[in-house]
Amino acid sequence: MVIIGILVLLALPSLMPLISRTRSIEAKQALKHVHTLEKTYFYEFSKFSNDLNALGYEQEGLVTENQGNANYLVEIVEATPTSFLARATAQVDFDGDGEFNVWEIDQKGNLVEIIKD
Repeated sequence: MVIIGILVLLALPSLMPLISRTRSIEAKQALKHVHTLEKTYFYEFSKFSNDLNALGYEQEGLVTENQGNANYLVEIVEATPTSFLARATAQVDFDGDGEFNVWEIDQKGNLVEIIKD
C-alpha cells in the first residue's frame, strides 16, 4: 500500500493540468447556458439582462459554502442593450498555485479563458 501511495504522489503533479482542464468544463457549460438564456431574453425584450434571476439562471451551491458541488461562481459583469459579458470564476485553486481560473463569454458566444489555473 505504501508503494501505491508513493506512485500516486509522483503522478499527481503531472495530472494537475488535466484535472484543471476537466474542472473548466463546468465553467464552459455554465457560460454557454447563460449565453443561450441571454439570447432568449434578447429576442423577447430587445436587450440583454444583467440579472441572472431574470434570465432564469440558478447558480448551483458552491463547494466553498458547503451548499453544493459548483466550483465556479457565475455572474453577469456587464450588460447593455446590445451586448453582455458573463464570467465564471473558480472558487477553488485547483492546482494550489494561487491563481483562480476565470472564463468569460460575450453576446457573440466568444468563450475565452482569462486566467488559467
